[in-house]
Amino acid sequence: MPSSLLVLALSAFAIGTTEFVIMGLLPDVATDLGVSIPGAGWLVTGYALGVAIGAPFMAMATARLSRKTSLLTLMTIFIGGNLFCALAADYGLLMAARVVTALCHGAFFGIGSVVAASVVAPNRRASAVALMFTGLTLANVLGVPLGTALGQAAGWRSTFWAVTVLGVVALIGLWRVLPKAREAETTDLRSELAALGGAGLWLALTTTVLFSAAMFCLFTYVAPLLGDVTGVSPRGVTWTLLLIGLGLTLGNVIGGRLADRSLMHTLVGVFIAMALVSAVLSWTSHGLVATEVTLFLWAIAAFAAVPALQVNVVAYGHAAPNLVSTLNIGAFNVGNALGAWVGGLVLSEGLGLTRVPLAAASLALLALIATLATFSQRKPEPAPALD
Repeated sequence: MPSSLLVLALSAFAIGTTEFVIMGLLPDVATDLGVSIPGAGWLVTGYALGVAIGAPFMAMATARLSRKTSLLTLMTIFIGGNLFCALAADYGLLMAARVVTALCHGAFFGIGSVVAASVVAPNRRASAVALMFTGLTLANVLGVPLGTALGQAAGWRSTFWAVTVLGVVALIGLWRVLPKAREAETTDLRSELAALGGAGLWLALTTTVLFSAAMFCLFTYVAPLLGDVTGVSPRGVTWTLLLIGLGLTLGNVIGGRLADRSLMHTLVGVFIAMALVSAVLSWTSHGLVATEVTLFLWAIAAFAAVPALQVNVVAYGHAAPNLVSTLNIGAFNVGNALGAWVGGLVLSEGLGLTRVPLAAASLALLALIATLATFSQRKPEPAPALD
């Protein structure tokens, strides 16, 4: 694998850490800035909305730039956003800094995945995208716990200082190792927008939304499920989340290799596996060992879809790879919000935590239907060489 993929993975690690570490720092941030825990929780929501809304606009704003220049610009925004987070004097400024940081997220992963696919042979593209997204999964396994520990020991601002430094290292790496820009990389905005037509592309994006909803319907409420149903201690929940993170990382790698062989069969298999394992969790959640095994298998199945979903949208919208790949990142975040809402609806209706996995299984089956509908469309033309 080219060194540029490792730098992209490092960049993904930094971005993923700053997105998720705030959840571990919420009590410290709330105490320091004098807001409630639910109020501090809006920092998570604000970031997610910044990603979903900002992704297409940033993709269009960078459409006339080369991919290398776009990634350097987006990483500079990331560095500035984290710097302002570290310096924020009050809650309002911190929220604004989080939103600014989020603006680079969707476009960076979208354009970055196109670059990752362009530096390898066509039959390795999904694996290359998977390697980049490994940085995101490792952010959950390593970045969040280490960033939380640092923030608790030296103050929550120290975590954002550390991520800022990590962003600078990633920026230098991107500048040094990414392929030189070519004139063919720049795109006319009107041609990008014109490429958004076609039912196949929008069905592919819908599949991404439903996949992410199926994942986060369960993932959002996994901690209370472990505590209230399985009887896991708070420390045990932390170790379980680490186990889930390892499963996500393993699934990401496996999914990339499978998608290189067949996108359709990978997605169909993943969604069937997600539905089955999620449904089984409703019954195994009362036993500790059975729950841990089920969640590990669920994590592998869930993230195995990510590389295939990213390559899939580019296959149907290859005339505008930067824009459609970025839109797919926004679709992931829309699905995050949808899944959390569906899980919350199950609980608000009094159905109980053990019914949340069944709701997640239902969403996975809807993603399966969307996948079959996507591939029933006219087979997409092979994507041209992106390099």
